[in-house]
Amino acid sequence: MDKIFKAGFVSIIGKPNVGKSTLMNKIIGEKLSIISPKPQTTRQQVKGIYTDDQRQIVFLDTPGFVEARYELHKKMLDYFMNSINDSDLVIFITDAHQFPTNYDEKILKLLAKIKTPMIAMLNKIDLTLPKIVKEKKNNLKNHAFKKVIPISLLNKENFSNLVEWISEFLPLNPPFYDPKEISDLPMRFFVQEIVREQIFLNYQKEIPYASTVVVEEYKDFENKVKIYANIWIESKSQKPILIGKKGKKIKKIRIASEKEIHKIVQKRVSLDLWIKIKPNWRKKKNALKEFGYR
Repeated sequence: MDKIFKAGFVSIIGKPNVGKSTLMNKIIGEKLSIISPKPQTTRQQVKGIYTDDQRQIVFLDTPGFVEARYELHKKMLDYFMNSINDSDLVIFITDAHQFPTNYDEKILKLLAKIKTPMIAMLNKIDLTLPKIVKEKKNNLKNHAFKKVIPISLLNKENFSNLVEWISEFLPLNPPFYDPKEISDLPMRFFVQEIVREQIFLNYQKEIPYASTVVVEEYKDFENKVKIYANIWIESKSQKPILIGKKGKKIKKIRIASEKEIHKIVQKRVSLDLWIKIKPNWRKKKNALKEFGYR
């Protein structure tokens, strides 16, 4: 490592589907945060670690800002606020075409109260007229952002300098984590997230929001991984929907999840999924604690 080394924590915030998880995944070069078109896909803080010879950036991919209707939402808000307060830099990312939405306005109002340095990113500029991008950029300059960066995460436009721009705001520190690590979270966590992602991608309405996943056993052998996981839902009526006709739906979830897990572990994956019911688990503090929402 060079004698001059920077390390710090960076929160990524913004409305659902603007590219928060994609930003972190693309910089790190691995898929750590799950992605779906539905809001509230990210429920917990996901850490992603980028390290090179000059810096270590610990990204905190946060749940979206939500109105707290359940205990689960309160937990998500806690993760959101703690990430901001624990960071050396906050990245506010928004859709260049849609900004400012009501959601954006709420976050900007909240950010006006914090002292942490902030930069803004206008994503999806490839889908937006240059004139509109310029207008939105000028709008954001009226807020307390140190930089406003137009970007396309899809085409990686203005992407090559991102790490350097972020590094400007990091303090001089030795690395917090082993340079080989890309996250401090265990494989069990990522398995749970992968299965949840498939549920979000394959079911509509209430099922994605009423379900959570807990890995009960993770057995790592030389040539294969054997995993036993429970999918928890809130009512008996949700079970046949999750299983599908002749078990086709749950089989699809299992096979797709095994493929995604295999990409990470590079071994044969055997995943057993069991469906269990805990009524109103989203509203119960003890249930949330039991399911890993600390």
